[in-house]
Amino acid sequence: MRKKQLTSSLLLVLAALIWGSAFVAQRVGLDYAGALTFNGARCLIGTLVLIPVSLIFRPAPDYSRKRTVAGGVLCGLCLFAATNLQQMGLAYTEVGKAGFITTFYIVLVPVLGMLVGKKTGLLNWVAILFALGGLYFLCMNGGGFSVRKGEIMELSCALFYSLQIMVIDRCVKDADGVRLSCIQFAVCGILSMISAFLFEEPNLRTLWQGWIPLLYAGVLSCGVAYTLQIVGQKHLHPTTASLLMSLESAFAVLAGWVVLREKLSGREFLGCGLMLVAVILAQIAPTKE
Repeated sequence: MRKKQLTSSLLLVLAALIWGSAFVAQRVGLDYAGALTFNGARCLIGTLVLIPVSLIFRPAPDYSRKRTVAGGVLCGLCLFAATNLQQMGLAYTEVGKAGFITTFYIVLVPVLGMLVGKKTGLLNWVAILFALGGLYFLCMNGGGFSVRKGEIMELSCALFYSLQIMVIDRCVKDADGVRLSCIQFAVCGILSMISAFLFEEPNLRTLWQGWIPLLYAGVLSCGVAYTLQIVGQKHLHPTTASLLMSLESAFAVLAGWVVLREKLSGREFLGCGLMLVAVILAQIAPTKE
């Protein structure tokens, strides 16, 4: 069991690395397409990548097709809201800041878990206080508390990501991970493209011009990383899994600094530090199911 947990942990760290660097691809992608168009295209690309994988790797004999389909649809709905809010928010805030605000789901997961019988200790509430303090310094502008549109979108994104993690935790024990991932991206991609035609003006030529960030976000971030999440989360507690996946925030800051030359202020670095403390506290807090 320890070997399975170690393997699962490594898979989630790799997923976090891909997601963190994908923030850069998503930001660059905004130069070529609207948020809904970009997300619709990359999720459909992720679906195409996973279809042959789902055919090669046969599910376990005892897997539940019903839970796989239901879990995939529910995850797809959460993913549709989360990824599009995240993509829209990136137009109004820095990559590193978006990465750290998104990790607020590490605190939301145990809180939401209380609704389904997963009770956590006092340290989780302390973690929430640190996270709120971190969000204050990350969102504070000009010496006062001023939350911009981008921060609100990233916070909303964190809520839907935490819901997705809880859905996976409920379904993954009896579901086939690869097929569940394939379904969730199909649902997210279809809904995003429908919304894109309603609210944006999708352009195939501009999408083609941004093929590098699109393929990175589609093949690696969607097709690979989210599948690593579903497979890796199978042998870990959801709080542990969310901690490892929250490392994407650190990778996002590094990627934004190296590739986009973005810099955070001292106040914003303090906010990142408080968020990091919240993440650690949420992990070491005793958990009772």
